[in-house]
Amino acid sequence: MEQASIRYIVHDVDAAIAFYVGDLGFATLMHPAPGFAILERGALRLLLSAPGSRGPDGTPGGGGSAMADGTMPAPGGWNRISLEVTNLAALVGRLVARGVPLRMDVVVGVGGSQALVVDPSGNLVELFEPLAEAG
Repeated sequence: MEQASIRYIVHDVDAAIAFYVGDLGFATLMHPAPGFAILERGALRLLLSAPGSRGPDGTPGGGGSAMADGTMPAPGGWNRISLEVTNLAALVGRLVARGVPLRMDVVVGVGGSQALVVDPSGNLVELFEPLAEAG
């Protein structure tokens, strides 16, 4: 089966692993070097790369490598992954109690409720709870 992955540039791979695994239910598939890890949650694979990271043998390369003009990748922006959750309000309450910043508190839309939380490097994660279907 083919699988799609999303890459996030993060300042600290270990801090990102703690956030995604500890708070959002991901599992660590691979963490072969300090600057790289692969996490998984359901069908989603999340590739974490630190800017300027090096492989286990010390050679540069990978998603954290500088561009041809020398520009280093950086975290942040408005692009985001969206994770479906249950009991959004309770999850947001736990995250806020731990000091996880919100870019947007819980809002209710036509398809459900969502909130935007910020990972340790400034990347957005949308938490989405769909409306219960009328039965």
